[in-house]
Amino acid sequence: MSEQSGIEQQIEQQSEDQQLEEQQVDESGIPAKHHRAIRSFVKRSGRMTPGQQAAYDKYWSVKGLMLADGLINYSDVFGRNAETVLEIGFGMGVSLVQMAKEAPEKDFIGIEVHEPGVGKLLHGMEEHDVENIRVYCDDAVEVLRECIPDNSLDRVQIYFPDPWHKKKHNKRRLIQPDFIENLYPKLKTGGVIHLATDWEHYAEQMMEVMTAAPGFDNQADDYCFSDRPAYRPITKFEKRGERLGHGVWDLLFEKQ
Repeated sequence: MSEQSGIEQQIEQQSEDQQLEEQQVDESGIPAKHHRAIRSFVKRSGRMTPGQQAAYDKYWSVKGLMLADGLINYSDVFGRNAETVLEIGFGMGVSLVQMAKEAPEKDFIGIEVHEPGVGKLLHGMEEHDVENIRVYCDDAVEVLRECIPDNSLDRVQIYFPDPWHKKKHNKRRLIQPDFIENLYPKLKTGGVIHLATDWEHYAEQMMEVMTAAPGFDNQADDYCFSDRPAYRPITKFEKRGERLGHGVWDLLFEKQ
């Protein structure tokens, strides 16, 4: 079970099932046909630890990015021009901090809707003296639309997104044709989408979506998964899954 999906599965309750099946309303209580598209996440409540809160209070004003500020200029945000990596749904941020620390020549932008996760990330940045990350606490779909310039990203990474494993919830999965279509223009030519999941059925859906997406080539052979690149850390949940015999599937698709 992944770091992110393991947390998010805790919020599935019978009342939500009833909404999805009988009332067809989203989390706000407004009928879906009168509201925005189905979200791939549910906003979870949760308190930050004292360390997370202290880091949030200290660093959000300098490391945080706001949806309301609109289109960003990377050189203004980071004070330099460098390869830019976007991670969507970084969970508690442990892997993102490690990747940024090991690649100081790159700049990283993280998007996460869970505030304690943002606090944990900022705390980790302070603890490991990492300066090359900036963070949004917003819906990734909206951040992509409003804030990320076209032809600007070298890599987009989405690791262990919520699998929404119940069949009736599969429509909530993030990796869908419309989402990839909206992501495509944000990548530079030669830029890469890197997906990873520990749910085989979701891996198969990811492969179907990415194979059908125009303008992308599989860096492995057709319909083949990739080996885990050295830059993607193995999480503690992934290690536990390996001990239990669970698989992990990586997909790397390059924009042509």
